[in-house]
Amino acid sequence: MSKVLILANFDVGLYKFRKELIAKLLHKGHEVFISLPFGDMVTPLIQMGCKFIETDVDRRGVNPKTDRALMKKYETIIREVMPDLVVTYTIKPNIYGAMACEKANIPCAINITGLGSAFQKSGPIRTLVIWMYKKACKKVRIVFFENEGNRQTLLDYHIVRETQTHLLHGAGVNLKEYPFCEYPDENESIHFLFIGRIMKEKGMDELFAAMERICEKREDVVLDLVGFYEENYEQRIRQLEEQGIVKYHGYQEDVRPFIERCSGFVLPSYHEGMANTLLECASMGRPLLTSDIPGCKEAVEDGQSGLLFKVQDEEALYEKMMLFLDMPYEQRKKMGMASRKHMELYFDKNQVVNDTYEQLEKILTEK
Repeated sequence: MSKVLILANFDVGLYKFRKELIAKLLHKGHEVFISLPFGDMVTPLIQMGCKFIETDVDRRGVNPKTDRALMKKYETIIREVMPDLVVTYTIKPNIYGAMACEKANIPCAINITGLGSAFQKSGPIRTLVIWMYKKACKKVRIVFFENEGNRQTLLDYHIVRETQTHLLHGAGVNLKEYPFCEYPDENESIHFLFIGRIMKEKGMDELFAAMERICEKREDVVLDLVGFYEENYEQRIRQLEEQGIVKYHGYQEDVRPFIERCSGFVLPSYHEGMANTLLECASMGRPLLTSDIPGCKEAVEDGQSGLLFKVQDEEALYEKMMLFLDMPYEQRKKMGMASRKHMELYFDKNQVVNDTYEQLEKILTEK
């Protein structure tokens, strides 16, 4: 029996997007340890059979003191568990976990679930992150990517070698958990939907501006917002609600009722690894309107299952939303059916889990 140690920073993300992979590892007889901060979803992971190691991870910002403590914590965990393989998710577990593995001569597999804002801007933060990733990835056995753009970026910066990389279709989507639903009735109001953190880098400024223009022309359209908001958006959301342009629903554990009710899902994000919200909405048979960027565009067959638009371009977003609204009802409905088919062909969670497990098993076998 091999020991697999998983380093992560958030219980909800680990359970929601990786539980099928963890279940497969357990089913195949591997002992699975999970290191992350405690949260509500840790209990179901323990019930699955995981051994939990509580680990504080500061998810935001760079703090030399807490980051040094995290590195030491990972070294201690690895020394005590003596895993045969370490699997990491998100930037800090990736970097500090990989460094700790190199020190202990333990094989490590890291997952790039997105490059975040650090790679979007020039300056000392990006320089630091690139340097740290170079140092961390030097001896890593495999680096999983969720889109080709992120893979190429790390290759261009000479952070990874091509032989280390493996491209996945995101985290995939569980087609049974997100089943196909009939398209909303033709006579109902048109609901656009956004699910995610309401913040600038998700394209909220452009989306709100486009919705204001749309609602000047049409009274049968509303934008449903599901998710937490950054503090600087509170007043803006309140004003838009008073105008009847948006409906704010806060964070929801189960987003499926909102997906079922929507006519189209909109994500004008500036950067993504692979947007799981796109996969979930497409799986339930909803057209996608999203930025033409890596991590979003792969989920869409432009013009068939949804519409792509130029990132950070309010006019382009507005035009595509109006194009969607002006489509015949049956065309929008067919787009939703094409969305589901695209998920079945390329983003089935079972396919992604099998692909990932195969790569991990190779490392365990070679060890």
